Amino acid sequence: MTDSDGAARDRIDLLRSWIVGSDNIVFFGGAGVSTESGIPDFRSVDGLYSQKYEYPPEEILSHSFFERRPEEFYRFYRDKILLRGVSPNRAHTALAELENMGKLRAVVTQNIDGLHQAAGSRGVLELHGSAHRNYCVACGARYGFDFMADSVGVPRCGCGGVVRPEVVLYEEALDTETMSSAARFIRGADVLIVGGTSLAVYPAAGLVDLYGGSKLVLINKGLTGRDADADLLISDSIGEALSAAVNGLETCSPRG
Repeated sequence: MTDSDGAARDRIDLLRSWIVGSDNIVFFGGAGVSTESGIPDFRSVDGLYSQKYEYPPEEILSHSFFERRPEEFYRFYRDKILLRGVSPNRAHTALAELENMGKLRAVVTQNIDGLHQAAGSRGVLELHGSAHRNYCVACGARYGFDFMADSVGVPRCGCGGVVRPEVVLYEEALDTETMSSAARFIRGADVLIVGGTSLAVYPAAGLVDLYGGSKLVLINKGLTGRDADADLLISDSIGEALSAAVNGLETCSPRG
């Protein structure tokens, strides 16, 4: 074993010990949590922002573009956002296991793919909404994922109204109730694990500033602007790190 291997194992062991000693953990995650499931992120070399379209993805996924060019919006949305055949990965599964153990209080996610719920997590706060929830802007009728994925052109309700995804587009405000709940959980957390995010998207990334504890864990393959603030920094696959830390925890005694 090399020194780097030993240091990596020490970091996982420390994370594991913090998990064992806590029943008030909160997880804050971004696109990197789902890349191991085959869902592209936005800002990496192979992410959506690095691909070439007639319009930049940031513009397509904006409220004004949705209003101005709905056909273009839905073509991109179905092609690049509504991905079928994806499944939860080890990160999602490990977090669901922590919740089942009574250790994880909440998952705060910037993702809209629903994979945390598919893995079994129940306490999920979706800051940017969900691709699995859609509604008619005219009558409020609700529609699921398959309706949108199977639609052609601009999806229409039976009443004739446009059906839009319940996701937060650029230029739109985050849901205040979801943000308030996320802030409450993060403020009160004993351990805050941040994973799969560059912490570059605001206002969501600003939630991390609310944590006042001494066990801030950052798990990310790339650098973030908050690395210097971390009490524990793990530069690794989030699925690998979380599964290694959680494996066998059911045999550990909870904090008394």
